[in-house]
Amino acid sequence: MRKPMIAGNWKMYKTAGQAVFLVQDLAMLVKDVKDVEILVCPPCIALKSVSTVIEVDKLRIKLGAQNVYWEEEGAFTGEISPVMLKDLRVDYVIAGHSERRHIFGETNEMVNKKLRAVLAHGMKSILCVGETLDEREEEKTADIIKEQIFEGLAGVSFEEMKDVVMAYEPVWAIGTGLTATPEQANDVIGDIRGLVGSLYNEEIAMDIRILYGGSVKPGNIAELMAEPEIDGALVGGASLNAESFAKIVKYEKVEE
Repeated sequence: MRKPMIAGNWKMYKTAGQAVFLVQDLAMLVKDVKDVEILVCPPCIALKSVSTVIEVDKLRIKLGAQNVYWEEEGAFTGEISPVMLKDLRVDYVIAGHSERRHIFGETNEMVNKKLRAVLAHGMKSILCVGETLDEREEEKTADIIKEQIFEGLAGVSFEEMKDVVMAYEPVWAIGTGLTATPEQANDVIGDIRGLVGSLYNEEIAMDIRILYGGSVKPGNIAELMAEPEIDGALVGGASLNAESFAKIVKYEKVEE
């Protein structure tokens, strides 16, 4: 059985102090949840503070980073290395988020370097893939995702795949209020699972967790999680409020 994961990507929101309050509030609201892996990904300036709270309070919440550079150290102004993240007790690192690809110009090759650096330093990674609205309307979804997966996972071993989570995030559904229907998301995630199987084997394909990301909120989480291929959610804006995020963690159906 694949253990569901609900991950909150806080993007460029929350100071270190605000992040601490948010994770403490969230921990209280989800203290009885044991069958879902909960992950928070604050901005890098808040990683130390949130890591300390998680450790001191012994919270059942994992810590994630939103980005990484693939070198261990060097003259790379403004970057953060996998060694630094490991030192902060980071569990997961997001690689290839659509905003990194489309705003900051990250290529599949760069995403692959980041992913492999994370795995090489004993952390886990969430590899994000997804198509733009233009690509979807031109019926290029399958080709784009295949390219992102094959190039993103290049050189990743069978053994390392146990530390990889994937996330399907259609770019047209991120921060827009638009959401892929549960059926649409399930179909693409099923295709992603098939591509992983063709690269590795059926066992790895069946074991890998694949999340959906794109305007996930309390109003649609129950329907998304009812789909057989969807193993969780990568949540953006709705993870910035403890009550909203807790409802998503609990799959609480909320009428809107």
